[in-house]
Formats: sequence, structure tokens, C-alpha cells
Amino acid sequence: MTTATAVSTGTPSSPIRLAVIVGSTREGRFGPKVADWFTGRAALRDDLSVDVVDLADTPLPPCLTHQPGAEDAKALEAVTPRLDEADAFAVVTPEYNHSYPAPLKNAIDWHYSQWQAKPVGFVSYGGISGGLRAVEHLRPVFAEVHAVTVRDTVSFHGAWDAFGPDGRLTDPKGPDTAATAMLDQLVWWAEALRTARAARPYGT
Repeated sequence: MTTATAVSTGTPSSPIRLAVIVGSTREGRFGPKVADWFTGRAALRDDLSVDVVDLADTPLPPCLTHQPGAEDAKALEAVTPRLDEADAFAVVTPEYNHSYPAPLKNAIDWHYSQWQAKPVGFVSYGGISGGLRAVEHLRPVFAEVHAVTVRDTVSFHGAWDAFGPDGRLTDPKGPDTAATAMLDQLVWWAEALRTARAARPYGT
């Protein structure tokens, strides 16, 4: 488990560094389509800079250890510094069997201080529930690592019908409004918590 102290070098006037975490690694997954849409929405804002952390492209070791070997350390180097640098997180997650994917839990568990005193928002997708049961399972997990989850989410019910073959939403009005509301909350919390961490490191 990584225990390095999270450090924010941002200034109050600099854009919020948002890490968008794509949680599904399943073959044929739908997640990148949702993530591409959401990332596009976030990129329209001047108060955000976006980094997409796709867990399929940056696989982490499946077995947790306090002393990673060279191969494990190399895998962590592709993810850990990016989480350290982030001011806020948006987790793109499906719902598998009423919960969220194992690789996402693994990514959370490999880290600790990287999440502390930072806000987390959720973009979920699935069938009739829209992935919301996965989100509700994630909230206490992030609370345990001292992150702050924002209230509003973006949720796609029947996600496969919400996007056309070109990857665009068939009816963008509702999702665009939901994304704006969630991003507004993420920015507010990220600015407040970044200022607080700069004034006094979390946990001291």
C-alpha cells in the first residue's frame, strides 16, 4: 500500500486537476464511451484540467503488499503520481452484480494518502439502476480513505441505448445538466480543500 503524503502544488487561481478514473477493465467494456463523453464535458471548462486514468491501460498488481517488487513498483508509477497530483476525482463505473468492478477496488486499496481530503464524483452506467448501486457501495469506501464524495451524480440507465453508434448521446440535455451540476460541486470542494491542505496538511 502506498503511504506517501499527498502534496498539492496548485495555487488558488490555477485550474483544478481532475483525474477521471475509468473503473472497468472488462473485454468489450462500455466504459470508454461514457468516459469520453464526460471528459469532453469537463474539458469545456476553464477551471479544470483533465487526466484520464484508465485502469485497463494502467493495470495494477492484483496482490496488495507493503513492499512492492520492481515489477509492481513500475505498475504503480503509472498511476500513483497522477493520483497524488489530482485535486479531485471522477470515477466512471459500471454496476456488476449490484456493485462496482474489482479493479476499481484494487486501485483504491493500493493508495491511501492520495485520496485524503479530496472530493470524488461518480459517473455510473448500467441497466435499470443506472449503476447507482455501485455508487452507493463506493461512498463508504471513499469515506474510509478520508475522501469527500459529492452529492450529485451522473447516471445512465439503459446506457447502451443512450449513446449512438458515433459515441454521441441521443438526448444530451439531461446528462449535460447532471454533469454540470456534479462538476460545479467537485470544483467547489476541490478549491476549498486545496486551500485547506495548503494552509495545514491534512491529519496534522
